[in-house]
Amino acid sequence: MLRGKRIILGVCGGIAAYKSAVLTRLMVKAGASVQPVMTPSAHDFITPLTLSTLSKHPVRTSFSDPNTGSWHNHVELANEADALLIAPATANTIAKMANGICDNFLLSVYLSARCPVIIAPAMDLDMLAHPATRVNLDTIKSFGNIVIDPVHGELASGLVGNGRMAEPEEILEHLEQFFASENKLAGKKVLVTAGPTFEAIDPVRFIGNHSSGKMGFAIAEELARAGATVELVCGPTNQHTKHPRINVNPVTSADEMHAISTSIFPNTDIAVLAAAVSDYKPKTKAPQKIKKNDDSLTLELTKTNDIAASLGKLKHNGQIVVGFALETENEETNAFKKLTDKNFDLIVLNSLNDEGAGFGYDTNKITIINRQHQSRSFALKDKRSAAKDIVQAIIEYP
Repeated sequence: MLRGKRIILGVCGGIAAYKSAVLTRLMVKAGASVQPVMTPSAHDFITPLTLSTLSKHPVRTSFSDPNTGSWHNHVELANEADALLIAPATANTIAKMANGICDNFLLSVYLSARCPVIIAPAMDLDMLAHPATRVNLDTIKSFGNIVIDPVHGELASGLVGNGRMAEPEEILEHLEQFFASENKLAGKKVLVTAGPTFEAIDPVRFIGNHSSGKMGFAIAEELARAGATVELVCGPTNQHTKHPRINVNPVTSADEMHAISTSIFPNTDIAVLAAAVSDYKPKTKAPQKIKKNDDSLTLELTKTNDIAASLGKLKHNGQIVVGFALETENEETNAFKKLTDKNFDLIVLNSLNDEGAGFGYDTNKITIINRQHQSRSFALKDKRSAAKDIVQAIIEYP
């Protein structure tokens, strides 16, 4: 799976840097072209000569060659890569990645990369457990980066616990699995809806919900990673993506999401309807801000267009439609009814009774149900991992 792949190997200044020599050798033997990029402090742990000899490529550390004065183009390097692997990734580098700090050549490559970014953290157990590190790891995951979790073992400090970088053979296996799954949806066109919709009451106020869009964006990223071309229709959200196979269509209201989704849907192979669309909207929008003159305010609401039902009616043979159900009681019964009523092929069930699932969380606990009423439940996971489960269910769907 690595044959012909161009991989940038970023090496940071930690004792686990010695493993990068073995990792380089394994990737080269697997047929990859490996370009090492080292942080200045990584030179204290392993010599550039070692990695350049094993990779057959000169190591990049600075923006220019001090001997020739030639410039090392970090943008071109990043754009030509099939993957950027940072192993080991130290707590310092992870913090900089999470906050957009760009004070060395490797971080410049990272910020320029359009390819998938995979990191293998390595640090002492207390550093890994620190809240700042946990937040930083969650942040870079939210950017779409893949984290190969560190393992339990003896650490350089003499302590025993989590923080040891995964072994080179395990990292190679992750890479092979990644590239194996990358093209399973190649050539497929996918519609994904994400986030909330805001229904205007007046120019200032609106009816909305607490959806963050994290789940929908994670699904879009995973679909694109599997080779699909994705049209992402999203309501107001702070989420973003830079994947080249994802085209973002921002909307505000349910009517706007309905119009764009129904125009895109006929030309798609798959639709994943993860948006939390408002069921009702004000019958009329006040042209000016409503003043607080009375003790009460009555709003007349009317139903919004049911996007899922509309697409279900438009569905033709060969299309796969995946819906979502957020339930509080009789969860599986209500979810299956929604699947049937709206002509879905799969439905992803969330229960607000499950701690850590639902709006606003970085985690989700899902059950996937098909038309044969077969269901599969998953443990509480981060939304990126839950998205992988959903995309795998789509790939395996008959």
